[in-house]
Amino acid sequence: MSYKNALLKISGEILSGDTSQTFDINIINQLTQDIKSVLDKKIKLSIVIGGGNIIRGINHNKYNLNKNDADNMGMLATVINGLYLRNALNNIGIKSKVYSAIPISGIVDKFNHEIAVNEINNGYVLIFVGGTGNPYFTTDTTSVLRALELGCDVLLKGTKVDGVYDKDPELNENIKKFTKLNYNYIIQNKLNIMDMSSIMMAEDGNLPILVFSIKKKNELRRVLLGKGDCTIISNE
Repeated sequence: MSYKNALLKISGEILSGDTSQTFDINIINQLTQDIKSVLDKKIKLSIVIGGGNIIRGINHNKYNLNKNDADNMGMLATVINGLYLRNALNNIGIKSKVYSAIPISGIVDKFNHEIAVNEINNGYVLIFVGGTGNPYFTTDTTSVLRALELGCDVLLKGTKVDGVYDKDPELNENIKKFTKLNYNYIIQNKLNIMDMSSIMMAEDGNLPILVFSIKKKNELRRVLLGKGDCTIISNE
């Protein structure tokens, strides 16, 4: 199955690649070229990006931070990442804009559904930052929310591995990869793929989720064309 209107969710940590840097130019260059190859196939693409390469609200105890402040800092980190990605896309001729759930005058505009749909239809890649604008909600939830608002036919979760396994593939041997999963199976078994609220939202909206490796060159395009390695999460 191929898709025509997709939303890609990537963590901030992906932008660091395998380095200790905030941004790894090699992974950024690969990511932007992969996005270009998707657009060349006339597939609409939007992006929700996390802020974990800078700070994650979930680590508030580690930094001795109030949970609300830590989450707000995390949302601001996504703005930095969104601006960086927009520049990287613009540098190779891809029209892109950043919209935030939190308006920051002079830096990013507030997300508006009607404007976003119009600009996606006009060939823009939109980068959504600022989470939902509220603490205690993850970018997983944001990605499902935006995908449903924009009428996307699929949500792509770009990770470091090529799908969902029964055990962490980076820490374990004798692992099993799932090619297909049902939303209910994830909820009942509390699989740590995305937060449970986002999985339940996707189920309610009948939004399929494809988990794949964003680090594998050209895999974004292959997955969208139904040819890549991934785990499909759906009602089927």
